[in-house]
Amino acid sequence: MPHRFTSPRTASKQELKAIVRIMGGANNIIVHGFDGVIVEWSAGCENMYGWTRDEAVGKAFDKLLGSQFPEPRESVSEQLRQQGYWQGEIIHRHRDGHDVYVVSRCMVVNLSDDGAVVVQTDNDISDLKRAQSEVNAREAHLRSILATVPEAMIVIDERGIVISFSTAAEKLFGIKADAICGRNISNLMPNPDRDAHDGYISRYIRTGERRIIGYGRVVTGQRADGSKFPMELHVGETTANGERIFTGFVRDLTGRYKIEEDLRQAQKMEAVGQLTGGIAHDFNNLLTVISGNLEMIEAKLPEEPLSVLLREAQDAAGDGAKLTEQLLAFGRRQPLNPTLADLGQLVSSFSDLLRRTLGENIDLKTVIVGSNHNVLVDSSQLQNALLNIALNARDAMPRGGSLTTEIKRVYLDADYAKMYPQVRTGNFVLISVTDTGVGMSDEVKEHAFEPFFTTKDVGSGTGLGLSMVYGFVKQSGGHLQLYSELGRGTTIRIYLPWVQAVAAKVEASETRPEARDVLPGGAETVLVVEDDARVRRVAVARLSSMGYKVVEANNAQTALEILAEDPTIALLFTDIVMPGGMTGDELAKEAHVMRSDLKILFTSGYAEPGLGGREFATPGSWLRKPYTAKDLAVRVRELLD
Repeated sequence: MPHRFTSPRTASKQELKAIVRIMGGANNIIVHGFDGVIVEWSAGCENMYGWTRDEAVGKAFDKLLGSQFPEPRESVSEQLRQQGYWQGEIIHRHRDGHDVYVVSRCMVVNLSDDGAVVVQTDNDISDLKRAQSEVNAREAHLRSILATVPEAMIVIDERGIVISFSTAAEKLFGIKADAICGRNISNLMPNPDRDAHDGYISRYIRTGERRIIGYGRVVTGQRADGSKFPMELHVGETTANGERIFTGFVRDLTGRYKIEEDLRQAQKMEAVGQLTGGIAHDFNNLLTVISGNLEMIEAKLPEEPLSVLLREAQDAAGDGAKLTEQLLAFGRRQPLNPTLADLGQLVSSFSDLLRRTLGENIDLKTVIVGSNHNVLVDSSQLQNALLNIALNARDAMPRGGSLTTEIKRVYLDADYAKMYPQVRTGNFVLISVTDTGVGMSDEVKEHAFEPFFTTKDVGSGTGLGLSMVYGFVKQSGGHLQLYSELGRGTTIRIYLPWVQAVAAKVEASETRPEARDVLPGGAETVLVVEDDARVRRVAVARLSSMGYKVVEANNAQTALEILAEDPTIALLFTDIVMPGGMTGDELAKEAHVMRSDLKILFTSGYAEPGLGGREFATPGSWLRKPYTAKDLAVRVRELLD
């Protein structure tokens, strides 16, 4: 330890020199006056600062050593004069220019023969300072990691007490580090883990049995507000100061679970969509047979009384066709006719119809934010979707309420797309429909878009309304969201891709011939290709009654053989979905190669022709089952003419 001058504080010059000579070999002693001029300079100072005694004595030590005091130099001098003692850390400069950190102790000694001097002993702490600096740098580095690491990091001791809590952990658990550090980690767990946690640690320390340490596990965490969430926990172990500490990395799985659930739901809906689409296709074939035969029977019966019964049967078949259209919409297999439309204008023009439909006890509002809400959409299908949503809202507000429709442009960014894996980023037009009805429970929301699911009484609904909306939006390249709380109403958001309008919208009107009592016919030869024998017989009978010469085939290969042998065939009327390895699209391709002048009319219970058929199909060359005799007669005549 360096020598401390205590009492007596009086000595002669000779005594002082002797003390410096004896003690100065092992101690760094400087003797200077109150003016700072060095009187004595020990051998220890020569080693520590690099200046010899002859070079140092007579120099002002503050200037020689470049002294940096932790407080003003005047305050140090004043304390020495009043108290005779000062102690603190000083930074000195070595002869070669590097800094020397010292702990300095200064004491005033009265010389019996010549005034007073200051005896200063300096203890080099440079190595300690460097070590502290390195420790501080590492701590700062660790703090920056704790503050920026995206996953929550928690450090506890072997008693389960939290000793470190990262910024991400604060956000995840909703509690500040100051509020949890020093408390047991079990405060972040729900029961039964909360009560059993300390037992886990003690059992591990006692037996070495690992349950989480060294492994990753999915457990349940509890936020400060009491809400629970799934989390992935990885725990590592180390020893510090003879004690075990455990570092846990926590990853919130709420978002991943939501994405996985959405993906499972989408896969389930896709599977159900394929099933319902297949059912609708087969059902349309049946309706084609039923309605076709009813039409032919009706044409041969007197007006009364059986014709009334036939018309009711035809109306029922028409209702069945509407039901299959909803099934096809859910399965995203109904034909769409997208055109450029401004949703603001489209929805505004549709508001009057909605107002009459909803009744006087529901306040209907339409809010349009901004302009240029252009999308490519089938306007009639969109209006049908909005009507379905509005009718559901009306049923949810039996005592009245309000229904607000808002249209605006939005941008869905990458963060939003991460939450919903089937969503692409970009500009969209948002249609938000909000009611003030009874709302939906979590269970109802989970199944709301599934086909045939309904909360209405038996016979009051088909359960296809929202599923049809879902299918239409997905088929249009959009995205659908449902928000609802019991007692607070429901909001359905439809996102449709926004398009930049390059020209003014042109309203396309389809010209239809006026109804006639006598159907248009002809004498040309028509080849009917249909695998379902009953549907084929109806088509053949209808065309024959119109005067056409009809040739029939039950598959594509037979049809190609007939085409090769009969050059008089003017029109090919073919189903699209057929067994045997060749579809109607593929048949049309081959037939077009054989006969470039051949007219082609497609039909199906699914949707429009595929890409193969589109290459040469002309406008109007498409009939969706079930079709009427008039539809068939007009389309055939238009193509042949």
